[in-house]
Amino acid sequence: MPTVKPSTSETATRTLEVRRLGREAYGLTWALQKRLLDQRIAEQIPDTLLLVEHNPVYTLGRNADPDHVLADAAWLERHGVEVFHIERGGDVTYHGPGQVVGYPILALRQHGHDVHKYLRDLEEVIIRTLADYDVTGGRDPDNTGVWVGNEKIAAMGVKLSRWVTMHGFAFNVNTDLQYYAGIIPCGIQHKGVTSLAKLLGREVLLQEVEDKLVYHFTNVFRLELV
Repeated sequence: MPTVKPSTSETATRTLEVRRLGREAYGLTWALQKRLLDQRIAEQIPDTLLLVEHNPVYTLGRNADPDHVLADAAWLERHGVEVFHIERGGDVTYHGPGQVVGYPILALRQHGHDVHKYLRDLEEVIIRTLADYDVTGGRDPDNTGVWVGNEKIAAMGVKLSRWVTMHGFAFNVNTDLQYYAGIIPCGIQHKGVTSLAKLLGREVLLQEVEDKLVYHFTNVFRLELV
């Protein structure tokens, strides 16, 4: 597919490095994000996008309600699910195999100093990726994320430090949706969750989805790959 490149004046400072981590434990990637955040604040690295697939984990944002984790300790152990309390916004969500998780480490001073716009742009990346599979994704005015009908397909939660972002989005591709039975996803009780595989009736290669996400990410944020 054709690439829309930023103007020459932008490419000198607006570049993106993509790191594909494969399958990795949540705690290791969380620690990596913190290191990269400090490096981006110090302008030692360019804007960076981590793409990863996690082992099963529930993460609770700083304002999460612990009661939204419905599973007890025995259920968590039986299903091999870890639990992390983290510093992003939002409630509780699930990460696991078959899901593409994206962690942008972006300096928003180069992207408008606008957190609301940043979240809408992240949603736009997912919406455009879904369109590549003839799936219509949309927004909910009351809830961050990307939806297909009344079901969420991508959750989002971010943290900023000195206008540099961490955390990001979780896109259900081939995700085993049964794990959502252990939580109230994002604290929303009256809506469901879905995955790209469920909508298409087939599994999708994660690398293929990552390629499309990178393409749309660079275009939406007007970045050029390093």
